[in-house]
Amino acid sequence: MKFRPAILLLLFSSVLMLSQSCITRKDISYFQDISDSLSVQKITQGFEARIAAGDILSIHVSSLSAEASSFFNVVGEETDQQVANTYLVDADGNIEMPLIGSVQVGGYTGIEAKENIKQKLDQYLVDPSVNVRIRNFKVTVLGEVKTPGVYTIPNEKITLIEAIGLAGDLTIFGKRVDVLVVREEAGERKFFKVDLRSKELFESDFYYLHSNDIIYVEPGKGKIASADAWYRILPIVLSGLSTVALFLRLGNAF
Repeated sequence: MKFRPAILLLLFSSVLMLSQSCITRKDISYFQDISDSLSVQKITQGFEARIAAGDILSIHVSSLSAEASSFFNVVGEETDQQVANTYLVDADGNIEMPLIGSVQVGGYTGIEAKENIKQKLDQYLVDPSVNVRIRNFKVTVLGEVKTPGVYTIPNEKITLIEAIGLAGDLTIFGKRVDVLVVREEAGERKFFKVDLRSKELFESDFYYLHSNDIIYVEPGKGKIASADAWYRILPIVLSGLSTVALFLRLGNAF
């Protein structure tokens, strides 16, 4: 039975080559509608993450008086909402800070949230400075990518292309067309299909990802053909191995 691994490898390689032969350059190339000549496309949109319910914010306060500022920087103290300078945004988009109480941050960008908090601190601190960061900004990449998973984004800004890059790029079997982006915002779940073969992606509302977005890459025809071919050939493989085994036993008997 020394031939079994070699036979299996040969058959598997044949199936793989057969499936990949169905995949063309057009199936796997990105941005196919960009001309060969050097061109410039004006950037018409930017992106700033907006704070939403369920976000965990890291907030640091400083001022001319370090002692006074320390009152607002909760370290080592734990309550329902705050642990070591972090605050959970509640369902109404609010956080609860020491002394100043409830602060609205939901729907705000980081800069807008800083200004709102700073205005409330002005009555307690001289020239306060506030830093606000979203600690749990993450995206999920699933399907035909090399390393699917959940990725935390420290700078709160990531494009669809960058997320795919973090996941190791699409496999050769991943469909470049109809990449699904799922987004939840304002009490709604939105589904959008993106074509990675077109430069129109850069103008899409889903080019910049939001926190908790899900990206799903469907398997293409090559993956399906590979699976179908393997299941079709598997009975033949097993039958062939049984026949080889029988002849080897008969040969050893004589």
